[in-house]
Amino acid sequence: SYETYSCTIDGIERTYKLYLPANIKPDAPLIFVLHGYGGSNNLDFLGLNELAEEYGFVVCYPRGSKDGRGKHCWNVGYPFQEGWEIDDVKTMCTMAKYVQKKYRLSKENTFLTGMSNGGEMCYLLAYSKQNTFKALGSLAGLTMEWMYRELDIAKPIPFLEIHGTQDHTSEWWGDLTNQGGWGAYMPVPLAVGTIIAKNRCTHITTDTIKGGVYSKKAHEIIRHRYANPQTNNDVWLYEVVNAGHYWFTDDMDTGEEVWNFFKRYVE
Repeated sequence: SYETYSCTIDGIERTYKLYLPANIKPDAPLIFVLHGYGGSNNLDFLGLNELAEEYGFVVCYPRGSKDGRGKHCWNVGYPFQEGWEIDDVKTMCTMAKYVQKKYRLSKENTFLTGMSNGGEMCYLLAYSKQNTFKALGSLAGLTMEWMYRELDIAKPIPFLEIHGTQDHTSEWWGDLTNQGGWGAYMPVPLAVGTIIAKNRCTHITTDTIKGGVYSKKAHEIIRHRYANPQTNNDVWLYEVVNAGHYWFTDDMDTGEEVWNFFKRYVE
């Protein structure tokens, strides 16, 4: 089934869409997918629902609360979100536990991915003391400078970042002077490098693929894979050459790339 549901967290009604394959087994994996700033949770185009049918997992698409501008989003500490009392790290962890329990899904094999503002939530979760999500997948997401200055990455966690080098919303080389109005944020290689260091990755594999099989508009993709063979807490960075700010569905089967990363951690 594919329906919209709601639950109350900290006195606020939160809605989510849930894709639940018909013959789902108890203890199945669960993937959360977070939309971007002002976005909607109609994200069927990612192909994760079809993969859920094939591989037997469940997909949850939450909707962000409205901020002071009336936009559905996640609170990651943008300057214009100052004073907004929503704690979306707590929200996501609470919602995950609620969905796990209600549908008898795996507490261990729960993952989260998101694009742009949803990608920032991946970094905020990496910098938070949470044990709910086992691996994170950011698409066009950023580490805000305040996170890096004020928080420590709590523990090693497998992490995927897919990012366009010509993204002028979430700049590859960062925006430490807040030209874009989102607040100061770090260059993507440095943001990912912080997680690589925390995970103590010692091996690098780099290859280049052409996304041309998906679309004439596809870009070249340089895949940097950083591995820790002892712990398996790997970090993958897909550098999508000259690509802008979007879900990368012209360049790759985005849902499949995210699932291929997460499934390595399903026990």
